[in-house]
Amino acid sequence: MGDVLVSLKILPKDTDVDISALEDQVKKSIAGLCTINRMEEVDIGFGLKYVKLEIIVQDREGEIDSVENKISAIDGVGEISTENVSLI
Repeated sequence: MGDVLVSLKILPKDTDVDISALEDQVKKSIAGLCTINRMEEVDIGFGLKYVKLEIIVQDREGEIDSVENKISAIDGVGEISTENVSLI
């Protein structure tokens, strides 16, 4: 089996969440589960920001779900959505 590139959009619970601290917590929580390809802070407007995360996981059932579950458990994470999945 190959690898899969997954793009995730991580929205904080509210505008008071420190995005830099959230990025650090995400890195720590998914260490060992996947490889981070890219992580960036994106401005939505009016002080709202989200984290755009690109990860590489193995093409196995449940891999993306396990990463999403780890990220969802982080305090300050409001919503996670998968934007793109591509076999590499």
